[in-house]
Amino acid sequence: MLDFPCAGQLVRLPGLVLMSVVMLLQAWSYSCSAGFTLRGWHTPPSGKPLLHFLHGNGFCGRTYEPLLKLLAEDFDLWLCDVQGHGDSDHGGRFHGWNRSAELAVEAFMAGRAIFGAVPCFALGHSFGGVLTSLMLAQQPQLFQRAVLLDPVLFTPAMIGVMALSDVVGLYRRNSMASKARSRRQQWPDRAAAFAGLQGRGMFKGWADEALQAYVTHGMKQVEGAVELKCRPSREADIFGSFPKRLWSSLAKVQTPTEVLYGQSTYPFIAGAVARWSALNPHVSAQTVAGGHCFMQEDADSSARRVATFLLR
Repeated sequence: MLDFPCAGQLVRLPGLVLMSVVMLLQAWSYSCSAGFTLRGWHTPPSGKPLLHFLHGNGFCGRTYEPLLKLLAEDFDLWLCDVQGHGDSDHGGRFHGWNRSAELAVEAFMAGRAIFGAVPCFALGHSFGGVLTSLMLAQQPQLFQRAVLLDPVLFTPAMIGVMALSDVVGLYRRNSMASKARSRRQQWPDRAAAFAGLQGRGMFKGWADEALQAYVTHGMKQVEGAVELKCRPSREADIFGSFPKRLWSSLAKVQTPTEVLYGQSTYPFIAGAVARWSALNPHVSAQTVAGGHCFMQEDADSSARRVATFLLR
């Protein structure tokens, strides 16, 4: 049993996890200033550039193992599970998108010294892509380059509607939040979960290896069943909220950033990405085959695109 220390201290848990024949992962935990513990994984320092990764809503860092094990050939990795995801604490009320970005920076700053003075890069998917953009705005010197994978960048018009709806208490009950609240949470075992999710909903088109990573690392064993680590209520908290001052933050980004988004992703993403890249000369964009989780459909091509831009 590990006693977590006071806020601001990073704890590295003993032991390494063999993720593939080429990559080891070590668990870390950080007692953050918001009063709960963030947890995640990192590769042992090797002198390679360091890549910070943030996952999408409802997932965790290791859901993306097929992509990450390919990126580990060129980078050391720092995976942070956001509040209520993976092995991080639920942490009471959701502290919001902007605060989540601040806490990810806080944990990374506390832990990155062991990697030495290596170049640092950033990568994030969906919700984690937006958090990464907020980190870039908050800390313009922290990362040399960044790639955002299908970030859910809400347009200014969408945010206006969200804000108005929020005033009258409606936005928290939007369709995505409502669907998340009703999401199935338990299965008899991991094999049943895999069979029940394969080819359905958000998992349609996922490679088997990616779905297996989600079932393995996004679920926990409980009495007589396996259960989602991220509570449906926390997923709904995120879908029922939005980042504050998003477009003023996006305007501040000075880090060279590439946005990769799927051809069949949510319709609003293409317009928002086009707007951002037109307004900010540090931002470029590419459309790739696939949907919102294209990197879970084709890890090989996604890893090549990410590494090519970051190591340019």
